[in-house]
Amino acid sequence: MTTAAYIDPHTRKTYSINEPRWRSDDGNPLMTTDLPGIGRGEIDTSVRSLWRYAKALPLAVKDPITMGEGCTPLVERRWSGARALMKLEWFSATGSFKDRGASVMLSVLRQQGVKHVLEDSSGNGGAAVAAYAVAGGLKVKILVPAYTQPAKIVQMRAVGAEVELVPGTRQDCADEAERQAAKIFYASHNWQALFLQGTKTLAYELWEDLGFEAPDNIIAPMGAGSNILGCWIGFNELKRKGEIGKLPRIFGSQPANCAPIAASFKAGVDTPVETKIEPTVAEGTAIAKPIRMKEVLGAIRGSGGAAIAVPEDEIIAALKGLAAIGLYAEPTSAQTAAALSRLVKDGQIKPEEKTVLVLTGSGLKATQKIGEILG
Repeated sequence: MTTAAYIDPHTRKTYSINEPRWRSDDGNPLMTTDLPGIGRGEIDTSVRSLWRYAKALPLAVKDPITMGEGCTPLVERRWSGARALMKLEWFSATGSFKDRGASVMLSVLRQQGVKHVLEDSSGNGGAAVAAYAVAGGLKVKILVPAYTQPAKIVQMRAVGAEVELVPGTRQDCADEAERQAAKIFYASHNWQALFLQGTKTLAYELWEDLGFEAPDNIIAPMGAGSNILGCWIGFNELKRKGEIGKLPRIFGSQPANCAPIAASFKAGVDTPVETKIEPTVAEGTAIAKPIRMKEVLGAIRGSGGAAIAVPEDEIIAALKGLAAIGLYAEPTSAQTAAALSRLVKDGQIKPEEKTVLVLTGSGLKATQKIGEILG
């Protein structure tokens, strides 16, 4: 296996990947140095989970914490007159795509001797880290914004996680987690580079789903951007390996009420610009200060994609439209369908292109909110 390291993309300083670490000495989020990727012959087809791509990971894991995450359905539908391949990530064990990153991150950390982990989340990330930590015999504490959907809090507490409700915004919750990280190892789905190594398996899986070809486009919800970066990392590895000829265009959708990445994309910069932040039904992407903004924008621009800000009424219409074709997605996921409608209307995506919509979480995660929307 190729030697990998953590790297601070701001300073280019590297750190050993064999020691638990969640940020650089300069306080920046880390990435992982480039890996060569794997070919179709290196997939372990005897394994029915993301661990079939274990040889693509930066470290060998002897005893992974796994509950069958990955290998989720890809369902084709017509949406706004276009071909849409719906990737139903809610079929993972805890009901969201976050299981990919949690499985890989916590498997490595446990192997490296970590026994107690801290996470902050608006719901899905906390549920995944809680479940996988408990499944792996780790002690776990989750900080959540006080406004988090009750179903998600119940899910975390049901598996035995310690849950603390933090008053204020999603950013207030993240700030509190950084303070508590002085005492508990911060296994953050936003900060931890190993989480992205789990998320990148989505790219490998889509490649396999599509007969070892890349789609033309991918649209994913975007808060901190882990799906965007995961797809960028994974498809670049496949291109580096010679398994695909070109990268898919990657589009990130954000609610217009909280769209800092989309605002910077529109302004043509890779640093934060002044933008109004308001409450949104797509609470899973309500992150006002994404810590990897530069890297996320680099992935979007490097792929030829775009960042789309979707108004609340269009998110709600998409939620209802998906439900009408049998797909019960939480509002955060539904914004991808709303983004596709905009992109088709604007001519940025042609109707017969292979466009993947990443539906990250089940509507069951937001039953109370959806009930309010439906009256």
